[in-house]
Amino acid sequence: MKAAAFDYVRASTVDDALAALTGSENAKVLAGGQSLVPLLNRRLARPSVLVDINGLGLSSIQRADGHLVLGALARHRAVETSPLVSRDLPLLTEALRHVGHVAIRNRGTLGGSLAHADPAAELPAVAVALDAEFTVRGEHGLRTISARDFFTGSGQTALEADELLIEVRLPVLPPRTGHAVEELTRRSHDLALVAVFVTVTLDQDGACEQARIAIAGAGPTPIRAIAAEESLRGRVLTPALIAGAAREAAAATDPPSDIHAPAAYRRDMAAVLARRAITRANGSAR
Repeated sequence: MKAAAFDYVRASTVDDALAALTGSENAKVLAGGQSLVPLLNRRLARPSVLVDINGLGLSSIQRADGHLVLGALARHRAVETSPLVSRDLPLLTEALRHVGHVAIRNRGTLGGSLAHADPAAELPAVAVALDAEFTVRGEHGLRTISARDFFTGSGQTALEADELLIEVRLPVLPPRTGHAVEELTRRSHDLALVAVFVTVTLDQDGACEQARIAIAGAGPTPIRAIAAEESLRGRVLTPALIAGAAREAAAATDPPSDIHAPAAYRRDMAAVLARRAITRANGSAR
């Protein structure tokens, strides 16, 4: 199929892009296009205006004040291969290796994936796991939205129609932190039926100082398994303790049933993947 007719604006500045968004009741933003273009061609999205923001820059990857600051137009592949990211946020590096294929990652953008807000996608779950903050800009200026507040439903975010995601700030992981990503997919590099993202930080005695557990594909938004994290904090992670936390993580999910898998199967697999991910993250922290 072909996309329905639309007007096209190639913005050269953020102000140009915001003006185009403000002046239309049904505009879409084009960044990498890896999610949007298929929707256009299937006419599942029918914007009156397509605002191309590829000329805005916004692709920097830098460290500032204990955070990695990533421009919204940073390509997946650039983030994946960045030595700075692999050193300070290896969870993000590992997660990106699960995103599509290299050809897709060469075009897809960090901000595009986050704004698309697919609940089965890797980057929204990583942002929730790492307590990311999103800087967005509209005609009234800048505002900051936490990752937990940004995702409001499947394909829905706290972005207003006349706002752009500008950059993402993620806290650098502390020393003695291990990480792991575990996914269940039908085929290699498909969207996950369920995916679990974990970091474990150990204290000097080998007990868990902090754990972060996020789950994708198990609800309308990425899920942060707070009760499971708290069950690990301050304790040496034994197999029995990890298994219990994995069950707690699965209990926090609200997975859908569809043609790919029933809800009960997704919930069971969330527990299996959480156990594997916590075990692996704990091992790498040691």
